Amino acid sequence: MAEEGSAPELKKYQTYSLKVDPDQDDKADEIKLCSFARPHMRAFHCSWWNFFIAFFIWFAAAPLLPEIRKTLGLTKFEIWSSSICSVAGTILLRFALGPLCDKFGSRILFTVILCFASIPTALTGTVQSADGLIALRFFIGFGGSTFVMCQYWTSRMFTKKVVGTANALVGGWGNLGGGVTQIVMGSALFPLFKNVAFKNLEPDLAAERAWRVVSIIPAIVAFASGVLTYFISDDCPKGNYAEMKKNGTMAEVSAAASFRDGALNINTWLLFIQYACCFGVELTMNNAAALYFVDRFGQSTEAAAAIASIFGWMNLFARGAGGFCSDWANAKAGMKGRLWVHTIFLLLEGIFVLIFVRTGTLAASIVVLVFFSVCVQAAEGTSYGIVPYVNPPCTGSIAGIVGAGGNTGAVCFGLCFRNLPYQKAFDIMGGTIIASSVLSLFIIINGHAGMIWGKDAPEEKKVATLQVPEAVEESA
Repeated sequence: MAEEGSAPELKKYQTYSLKVDPDQDDKADEIKLCSFARPHMRAFHCSWWNFFIAFFIWFAAAPLLPEIRKTLGLTKFEIWSSSICSVAGTILLRFALGPLCDKFGSRILFTVILCFASIPTALTGTVQSADGLIALRFFIGFGGSTFVMCQYWTSRMFTKKVVGTANALVGGWGNLGGGVTQIVMGSALFPLFKNVAFKNLEPDLAAERAWRVVSIIPAIVAFASGVLTYFISDDCPKGNYAEMKKNGTMAEVSAAASFRDGALNINTWLLFIQYACCFGVELTMNNAAALYFVDRFGQSTEAAAAIASIFGWMNLFARGAGGFCSDWANAKAGMKGRLWVHTIFLLLEGIFVLIFVRTGTLAASIVVLVFFSVCVQAAEGTSYGIVPYVNPPCTGSIAGIVGAGGNTGAVCFGLCFRNLPYQKAFDIMGGTIIASSVLSLFIIINGHAGMIWGKDAPEEKKVATLQVPEAVEESA
């Protein structure tokens, strides 16, 4: 608040519904999940919803792949090629969107990407060949890049005290779209269209018509969400970037300088690899799970989709739990605590992968799948409990690079599943995850303790260091 008798600071809101820290750009120091107030909680809810619907359209085709395979006569190689392209399409975009977030904010970019990705989603039913499916899923995959805006937005809205929990909640609830799309598309809409809308057709023709039509519904929702977000939310606590730059309260940002500074930090790339081994695993499972339960246990398309959805449904709490554990450990032991929690979840994740593929009964496989999924998503939450600390002025770029690691991991693991038997592919995945957990030893962030050596700077120094400034200085 401005001092008595002085002009109020030039910003969009003079008061907030949440407790904020003026020393951290009016970021919120608390989270009120039942609030939809601008700017903090409005951005929070827009962030997770937009990522949720982006995730939904991204993997809308996954539970339908057994039917698409049957209709188009696709091979395992062709199916996995389409799945690999669906996650490859967003890698470069995630790199680009990080510095663009630093320059333009999340709101506008969410609108652009969601509206664009909804178009190929609506055209899913027009594919006639493997090449057409590969091309379409490549462009739909652009929706997955919205994760960068999702994490950047909450990092701009919440203080270091709660940013781990905030990032984990919006990321987890967004990732929940991967589980919801399995059950909505594969176990609800598909049989609804097949058994009701096209009940008068031959069974095979009814199934084909059903999978060709259902993707139109999430496409419409995605487009509407993108447009609505532009009008009802704010880029940061003090307003929208364009207005702040016009008023002189925010300097112009060099996207190139932001990306350079983020990319030159070794911690960024260590987290890139580790995120490949958690979010990359989740993306792979979103593509693989339904097919795995069809091929391994002889389940129907509807039943396999319902079982596969369990993996995504764990996002309802698991990623948030990871972020909460990260914040709790930070309160107890600083950055060392965050790193230890992060490492433990990665290690457990790798172990459960190895157990999962060796489980011989359907019931036991589902139980292990639950524990496997919880660890995957908790590790994602702990990853982005660390990201805002790496180099605060370049949070967008670092979030983008680390996020791209998830898609890179999905491409690598996807290649394994395309070319190898299930057990060999899962063994490689599990071993890689366990090896990645060791990299936490080498994450040393300026002003903070490492995992086994060093110590955090004094609290007052740490608060100043962790403040995310409103802009990145322009490069010379």
